[in-house]
Amino acid sequence: MTLTVHGIGVSKGIAIGKIHIFNPKEIEIHQYCIPQQHLEDEIDRFQRALVTAHDQLRQARAKVPKHSSVDIVAFIDAHLIMLEDSFLTRGPVELIQSHQCNAEWALKLQHESILKIFEQAEDPYLKARKMDMEQVINRIQRILLGQPALSVTLEETAFSKNIVLANDLNPAEIILMHHYGVVALVTESGGETSHTAILARSLGIPAIVGLRHAPRYLQNNETVIVDGSRGVLLLGGDETILHYYQQRRQAQKDRRIALSALKSAPIVTKDGVPIILQSNIEFPEDMRTVKEVSSEGVGLYRTEFLFMNRSSPPDEEEHLEAYLQVIRALDGQPVTIRTLDIGLDKLEGKKVERPLASNPALGLRAIRLCLKDQKLFKPQLRAILRASAAGQVRMMIPLVSSFQEITQLRHILVEIRKELKQKSQPFDPDLPIGIMVEVPAMAICTDLFAPCVDFLSIGTNDLIQYTLALDRGDDAVNYLYDPAHPAVLRLIKMTIDAADQCNKPISMCGEMAGDGRYVRLLLGLGLRSFSVNPESFLEVKQIIINSQLAGLTHLATQILETGAHADIMALLERLNRH
Repeated sequence: MTLTVHGIGVSKGIAIGKIHIFNPKEIEIHQYCIPQQHLEDEIDRFQRALVTAHDQLRQARAKVPKHSSVDIVAFIDAHLIMLEDSFLTRGPVELIQSHQCNAEWALKLQHESILKIFEQAEDPYLKARKMDMEQVINRIQRILLGQPALSVTLEETAFSKNIVLANDLNPAEIILMHHYGVVALVTESGGETSHTAILARSLGIPAIVGLRHAPRYLQNNETVIVDGSRGVLLLGGDETILHYYQQRRQAQKDRRIALSALKSAPIVTKDGVPIILQSNIEFPEDMRTVKEVSSEGVGLYRTEFLFMNRSSPPDEEEHLEAYLQVIRALDGQPVTIRTLDIGLDKLEGKKVERPLASNPALGLRAIRLCLKDQKLFKPQLRAILRASAAGQVRMMIPLVSSFQEITQLRHILVEIRKELKQKSQPFDPDLPIGIMVEVPAMAICTDLFAPCVDFLSIGTNDLIQYTLALDRGDDAVNYLYDPAHPAVLRLIKMTIDAADQCNKPISMCGEMAGDGRYVRLLLGLGLRSFSVNPESFLEVKQIIINSQLAGLTHLATQILETGAHADIMALLERLNRH
């Protein structure tokens, strides 16, 4: 009998192999007293453990394939930076001295203090940082206890051609497993934005997360099938099922080859309507993938990476160099740089003088934070203006919800332009300024705001969760996250129509734009400019060039007038066959 276990598919692909349950030995920490005369020796033992942890992570970093996305290196670098944080370098040392306790116990006490800080916020990003810190501390504890690292305890045969099942995995473990030839990853915890999910996508490993209590049903060396596209793990499949998935796996390989042939094709619908299709990036190094798919430029350059995993914000020159790397790689093609889009709770090293917000997504973040802390904002604005002299640059502001924010921004830009002129630093005086439509208030009032800016871009990730009043990172309610909800679709249609009436360019850069299920629907709603992750680029391009706009509008209108989810899905399936 075939057993089917459902989770969250976070990295596409099909894998067939034997399960290897990765369950590192639980760390048991005991307290004992260190005589006064031996305290320095104990501190030295702790500091040697920090050095060893650094060495282990650097070795893992060296195993990262050269062709891989920079995401992977960035995660390991984040752990390396955490090893240098005073929470870990000085905190346990002070506890060893004040409590006269062993290093393991001091680190345990410090771990508990750190967890209290993280527990004040339930933001998905902060949860990821909490997991990072736990993984770093566990690494140090294992070194102190004399427990060997993963690279020593597990041989290549444990992973080669196998499917790993674990409660959770840290970046270094994933790198090593990939190095040893793992074919798929399955974890009990995690979500679409977890490190396992992001790294699996970067490495091209099929992965399912959120498979709660999976070890109850699975044993080592059992043959299973992992369908990362559908978030399904199958156990006990017969020859017919096995053959079906082998065929699907081959079909996916053939599809990737076929899509690569579309790179040079013009992005025009069957009835001759040109469509703009660009890429979203997070790091300058992502430009390699952008060039590989022959993207028409970058429609969303997220700049948050510049602010993360550091004790102080980046200066103007750091910003400028990162932007120039992308501009040079684009060789004349356009780039839209989005200003900082995180909250105060996510800026490491930033002193927070007020309690952390109970819901950071609705608090001081993005343009709200930037206008409140202009010392953080102005270096980025100056760098974007200076970068605009080197290529086709646009600046996009996230989470705008009021005229006051636009007015304040323009006043700041007037001051910065004067400063740059006085220093004889070149910039584009006509740098286009745009806003993201990701707050329902902005979507409803697009006709009022559009005349005040040069362009707009719909950010569906936030627009959907704000419209439907849910946290998509919350396992209890994320099933309600629905891009095809009538309210969401009506806000998107309202925004597109208002921008068109004001003769202002509008695009979509949210995840919905790169989801093949919704591309034709968006075309039918009037969208003519998409910006998607490079991994989705060719798939979206294929859908566009195989679409005929005549007829899509009628079906899209029908969907807008339909309330029941099942009826919407039926119409959507019909539209996608059009």
